Amino acid sequence: MSTREESGGVLSSVELNPLAVVLGSLAVLLFADLGRRLVTGKLPVSTLATFLWEGVVFGMAIGLAGIGLAMTYSILQFANFAHGDYITAGAFTGWLAAFVVAGLGSFGLSGLVLVSDTVPTGELGINVFATPLAVLVGLAVASASSAGLALALDRVVFKPMRGARGISLLIASVGVALALRHALIVLFTGSTRSLTTDVPGQTVAIGDGSVTVGAHEVTLVVVAGALMLSTHLLLRYTKLGTAMRAMADNEDLALVTGIPTERVVRTTWLVGGALTGAAGFLIALESGSMDPTFGWDLLLLVFSAVILGGIGSVYGAIVGGIIIGITRNLSLVWLPSELVLVGAFGVLIFMLLVRPQGLVGGVKTV
Repeated sequence: MSTREESGGVLSSVELNPLAVVLGSLAVLLFADLGRRLVTGKLPVSTLATFLWEGVVFGMAIGLAGIGLAMTYSILQFANFAHGDYITAGAFTGWLAAFVVAGLGSFGLSGLVLVSDTVPTGELGINVFATPLAVLVGLAVASASSAGLALALDRVVFKPMRGARGISLLIASVGVALALRHALIVLFTGSTRSLTTDVPGQTVAIGDGSVTVGAHEVTLVVVAGALMLSTHLLLRYTKLGTAMRAMADNEDLALVTGIPTERVVRTTWLVGGALTGAAGFLIALESGSMDPTFGWDLLLLVFSAVILGGIGSVYGAIVGGIIIGITRNLSLVWLPSELVLVGAFGVLIFMLLVRPQGLVGGVKTV
C-alpha cells in the first residue's frame, strides 16, 4: 500500500470518527493539565501516587473478575450477564466460611452462616493479620463455590440452549442474574454488612507527602497477580490450556482433531468461576463491606475491561482492568467522586471508535 493510500485511510478514519478526534484531543489537554498541576504544585505528587496505587488495586480486581468473562465468551460466544452475580455469590459464600472459622464457639452459628449484622465485626476481628486462616479458608470456599455454581448453571440453563442464537443465551443469563440476586437477598437480606477490622497501613513517603498502602490492598494485588500468573501458565504450558486455546480458535476443527470439547467447556466454567469467586472475595476484603448487589454494580466495569482489552482475550481483560482502574481514579483530579466513571467509560468509547478490536486485537487467548 502506498503512502498516499495509507494517509487516505487515516484521513478517512478521522473523518468517519469525529468523536474520536474530540476525545483524543481532550485526553491530550487533560494530560497537559495534569503536568501543569504537578509542576505548579496544585496537585501534590503524593496525591497522584495515591490515585495511581488505588487505581491499580481496583484495576487488578476488575481484571481478575474479567478473566472468567473473557474465557466463557471466547469459547461459548455469548456475553454472560450473570457474571456480576457470580462475583457476589462467591463473595457471600467465602465470607460465610470466614465468619464461621473466625467466630465459631464465640457467636451463634446462625448469625455466622448468614454473615449477619448481629455478629459484631469488631469482636469477630477478621483481617489478614489477626485471622489469616479465616481469610485463606474464605478465599478457597469463594473460589470453589463460585466454580461449582457456574458449572451447575451451565448444565441446567446454558448447555440445553447451546445451539440457540446468542441473543437467547444473553436473555437467559439476565434471567439467571436476577434469580441469583434475589436468592441472595432472601438468604442474606439486602443490607450492607461490615466484614473486616482496620489494619494499620504502611506509609510510604513521596515528595512532600505520603501514600498509605493497606494490608488488604496488598493482599488483593498479590493474590490477584498470583492467580493471573497461574492462569497464564495453565493456558500456555499445559495440554488443557492448549485444548482451550484450540477450541476458542475453531471449535469444529478442535472436535475433528479429537479434543474433548465438552470437557473443555466444563473446565472453562470451573476455572472462570473460581477466578470470579476469588475476585468477589478479595474485593469485599479490600473494601471491608458488601451487599447482594455489589457484583451487579461492577458488571459494567468488568465488561468495559474485557472490551477495552479485546473481547475474548484473557490478557486483554487484565490490561483493560488496570487501565479502567487507573483512569477511574485519575478522573478525581478533574471530576467529583460521583462522576469518576465518566472517565473510565470515556476511554472505552475512544477505544471502540479508533480500535474496535481492543488493545490486544481481539486475539482469543481464552
